[in-house]
Amino acid sequence: MGTAEDCRDAYQWDRREDCEVRQILDRVADKWSLLVIALLDRRVLRFTELRREIDGISQRMLTVTLRQLERDGLVRRTVHPVVPPRVDYELTPLGASLHETIQALVSWTESHQQEIATARSAYDVRAAL
Repeated sequence: MGTAEDCRDAYQWDRREDCEVRQILDRVADKWSLLVIALLDRRVLRFTELRREIDGISQRMLTVTLRQLERDGLVRRTVHPVVPPRVDYELTPLGASLHETIQALVSWTESHQQEIATARSAYDVRAAL
């Protein structure tokens, strides 16, 4: 845990590659992790179901993403002893708590998307001049 001095500089974590907070934020805020966490909200899915639901993700990238989320304690992987093997993925309580935070961000985005679209249009007009 950081000291009060570490926390004074709000962007200190962003400049230090070895900062654990930065590493965690990089992981959970990437687009594939966000999609996996959203899809696993209150349900259990197999690898193939996740891959089918996430447009554009490769098998390798989904594997890497799931392993990282499992390592961080956000996703639980359950292997069932059947032939062929069946593997299920679900959010852990920690992952579910992160989903609540992500949902708040999505809600904010939906509420402000028109304002953002207006700002982008105004910027594009200024940039074109």
